[in-house]
Amino acid sequence: MSQDLPFGVQGTPLSEWQNSTALNCVQPISLEALVPPGSRLIVLAPHPDDEVLACGGLLAAMAERQEDIHLISVTDGEGSHPGSTHWPQPRLRAQRRLESEGALRSLGIDASHISWQRLGLGDGHVAERAESLIALLSEDLRPSDVLLSTWRHDGHCDHEAVGHCAAQAAGNTGATLLEMPVWAWHWAEPNDPRLPWDRARKLLLNEAQLTCKRLAITAHVSQLQSDTSTGAAPVLDPSTLERLLQPFELVFL
Repeated sequence: MSQDLPFGVQGTPLSEWQNSTALNCVQPISLEALVPPGSRLIVLAPHPDDEVLACGGLLAAMAERQEDIHLISVTDGEGSHPGSTHWPQPRLRAQRRLESEGALRSLGIDASHISWQRLGLGDGHVAERAESLIALLSEDLRPSDVLLSTWRHDGHCDHEAVGHCAAQAAGNTGATLLEMPVWAWHWAEPNDPRLPWDRARKLLLNEAQLTCKRLAITAHVSQLQSDTSTGAAPVLDPSTLERLLQPFELVFL
């Protein structure tokens, strides 16, 4: 994940989200309703941790249906540490792939047993390749597929580009589109009218699934540590993780 937002500020505290009337009124939805038996789950991740941050609990719940999971890593996440000598881009690309493999193992998923495409588009530049990404998705998607992406108004250029591409591809093919917020938890207000509350549902996570998600996040070491060469704070700081480790995952239908 690349820092596209001003993360020098705290962001919306978890306590405020917990007191959100809009969020508390969101109805739950079951795994079977989100990803019906026999459907493929196509997870379109802008960066090599977004599949965990957005839907790690959902993936843990899908562990017994690994044959139905198709993961597409759009970028290699090489832009998360600009100017770093500790994490130059070639090293970061290799590291983040290893982190993703470890994260999947924590979710009960064997990377060798799922379909996993790594597209290698430029981190921070997905919008420049939008047409080719839409074409790739449209060629592969089936009407019975469930395509999950980051929300198209999430506040990060790559997250938004991926969301728009997913929406277009789903419209082209008849696949079901699911969108999940990641950075919106940081900048949005608790009852923010900019969020599509009418389309929101909660996938409730049990303790085992939440534990798996928490462990999967710890695999992304490069995102959890300060950069000694630049002095930059961790991309995923404790307050960010608090918001992303609530006992549910929010999805926009």
